[in-house]
Amino acid sequence: MRSNARLREILRATDVTDLSDRDIPPMFREVVERGWSVTASGGRVLTDLRPETPGTYFDRLAEETAINGRGMTDYDLPAAPHERTPLLVRRCLAYMCACLRKAQEEFRDTQVKAYVSLSFADTEEALLTSNVTFCTSLPDVRPYIPDLEAVTDAAVAEISLEDCPAWS
Repeated sequence: MRSNARLREILRATDVTDLSDRDIPPMFREVVERGWSVTASGGRVLTDLRPETPGTYFDRLAEETAINGRGMTDYDLPAAPHERTPLLVRRCLAYMCACLRKAQEEFRDTQVKAYVSLSFADTEEALLTSNVTFCTSLPDVRPYIPDLEAVTDAAVAEISLEDCPAWS
């Protein structure tokens, strides 16, 4: 796993052992269950997140991140950071690992990577929110989050299937 210092700090303070499907909100469980598909341009996308009408994208990375990126459900979580953060982190990691396992089953490789970002919402409450997305690295396209370790305005990580056994 590649991550910045802010995410490493969050993970040190959070129990992320024994992740399971129970940590994933129902809507996201359905996304996992429906699995992956391939777009006309070769993009690897979560089937349930595909738009009905295909869009036009600059490149395959833009297509994958636009389709596969979602904010994690958090409206039902407590506002207090010491309660909210561990639950949100567990949801993100459990969802990411489940999707990465499905990707490996579908594509017979581990080329799909997951990205999580945790940051404070620009609202009066300033609640911690998160975004999760999936994409493949392409040799002729810049990385999804260039210089990930240098990001300072959010907690971010790139996670591969190989990282998941430590949590499940």
